[in-house]
Amino acid sequence: MWSRLRLLTRRAWRILSSPSLHYSLGFLTLGGFIAGIVFWGAFNTALEATNTEQFCVSCHEMNDNVFAELKSTIHYSNRSGVRATCPDCHVPHAWTDKIARKMQASKEVWGKVFGTINTREKFLDKRLELAQHEWDRLKANDSLECRNCHGFESMDFTRQSTRAGAIHERGMAEGGKTCIDCHKGIAHRLPDMAGIPQG
Repeated sequence: MWSRLRLLTRRAWRILSSPSLHYSLGFLTLGGFIAGIVFWGAFNTALEATNTEQFCVSCHEMNDNVFAELKSTIHYSNRSGVRATCPDCHVPHAWTDKIARKMQASKEVWGKVFGTINTREKFLDKRLELAQHEWDRLKANDSLECRNCHGFESMDFTRQSTRAGAIHERGMAEGGKTCIDCHKGIAHRLPDMAGIPQG
């Protein structure tokens, strides 16, 4: 068996490393270029198709749990009509960061396949763990997705409540804190935090 595999490998290498008998180098280069464009277009199309709210809520685990909660928040419906979608908060906008997040999120497919949170009870049992993963991710990237829309430099502290304005001003001056430190549960209900140290 191994000798046959070695023979096939040698034959494949000989074909790939020897000049083409029927096609010119220019034709092969052009063909490779066109194939690259087609691949890149298909890859980006698939990437953007998986980066929509419709895709995110296509499985009942998301639609029945976290998306249902989002509908009652200001991020879903507000006086200005600006709505945050799932990818706005959970997928970075920059291409390289987006690819890294998509690779990280590919593990979530296993959860779907194996039914990790396919019932409300299972979801509630894992809710704190899932939330903690997201909080840790946002803490590590300085709440990058929040800052795509909210920035200290754009805030008018005089139009905020006295308490919020003071806290935001202090947070901006001190540094080291990020949005997720204070704004857990802003778009989804908090999990049961009993026994979890706060702060």
